[in-house]
Amino acid sequence: MTIAVKKPGAHEESSPRNDRETGHPAQIRPTQAPGQKVDLEAMGKEARQASRKLAALSSTRKNDALLAIADALEDRSAEVLAQNELDIADGRANGLSESLLDRLLLTPERIRGLADDTRKVAALPDPVGAELESRLLPNGIRLSRRRIPIGVLGVIYEARPNTTIDIAVLSLKTGNAVILRGGKETLRSNLALVAVIADALQAQDLPREAIQYIGNPDRALVSQFLRMDEYVDMLIPRGGNSLHRLCRDQSTIPVITGGIGICHFYVDITADQERGMDVIVNARTQRPSVCNALDTLLVNRQIAAEFLPKLARRMADCGVEIRATPDAMPYLTDQGATVVPAGPDDWDTEWMTLILGVKLVDSLDEAISHIQEHSQDHSDGILTQDWNNAQRFVDAVNSSAVFVNASTRFNDGGQFGLGAEVAISTQKLHARGPMGLEELTTYKWIVLGDMHVRE
Repeated sequence: MTIAVKKPGAHEESSPRNDRETGHPAQIRPTQAPGQKVDLEAMGKEARQASRKLAALSSTRKNDALLAIADALEDRSAEVLAQNELDIADGRANGLSESLLDRLLLTPERIRGLADDTRKVAALPDPVGAELESRLLPNGIRLSRRRIPIGVLGVIYEARPNTTIDIAVLSLKTGNAVILRGGKETLRSNLALVAVIADALQAQDLPREAIQYIGNPDRALVSQFLRMDEYVDMLIPRGGNSLHRLCRDQSTIPVITGGIGICHFYVDITADQERGMDVIVNARTQRPSVCNALDTLLVNRQIAAEFLPKLARRMADCGVEIRATPDAMPYLTDQGATVVPAGPDDWDTEWMTLILGVKLVDSLDEAISHIQEHSQDHSDGILTQDWNNAQRFVDAVNSSAVFVNASTRFNDGGQFGLGAEVAISTQKLHARGPMGLEELTTYKWIVLGDMHVRE
């Protein structure tokens, strides 16, 4: 399907694309300067007004806006990268870990990836307006349910600036306005990205206020933000336990929580050890700092002598430190890997770096019990060639995504074909797993009658 992009008119001569065509670099025009005073009440009112305009847009108008944002990201990538370099420099000066710096980092390739993902979302079916069901009641009334935007979203997140684009794009596609509050470590990067989005929206005759950013890192603003239920319809925190707890305890806005891992694999007696090792390496090392990376490996005791030395050698090759139970230690040492005894809190730690917990278990049931006690219901899996064991595992483990012989790294909106995600929900109401387009909608009942009255 070919989607036409609206061409700039005469009033858009200072748009990012025209600036580039004339050879003059466009300048970041942030919606606000870092650290300036923020009027959350005004932002809420503007977001509510913008959401009403977005809700009435056709799919074509929304797709045109997304394609314009994708073009603007590529056209103005140098400006965004310059701001990101300042954030990275500050992060290094402040002693941030390499894994966290990787989460902060934008590169030309990553920005191109964000632009490509934005175009993919534009090409996805628009869920807004879809009819979920329709039926004729015995009294002659026609009753149906239709998808509609939620309204205004509030998203609080931490280190990853690419999240800014994911959230903005999915929100716009579903006709929602959004107020963003990212971490102080990426303040310049996020303000630059939001400025690019706002300019692209304005060039499409859409409200800049559809995507807003709280540009002051003052923590007091978060407490105020959590009580803006007059303007914000749904709050999504993306961060650690302390952020989730704060939102659950203080928010007067409905909260959807997720994004905390502590992900497990159970290696069954029948597992294909050679191919399964590749899955383990991918789950732990492909991107160590993300929430769907592997944290704990549970290994059946009957294969420990054969499997664990091979595991230790592969982990040594990848630079992964192993935290192991005492009964696993003899099989892991002297294989080149760094192996240390597991502490009492290690099974409840989301590592976010090259560390892997290893524990021996006597059975599938013991593995399931460990996962049920320590998992955050994010991403958990089993490596097995026994279909009955796979089914028992899938039935018993109630995480947002359960994996059989596949890396936990696949728990991702893009990998699931959703285009991107606002968050990965680990709760049980409204949405679970990657929150794509459908999860950012609600519905209304449509009642069609013929002057019906209730008796």
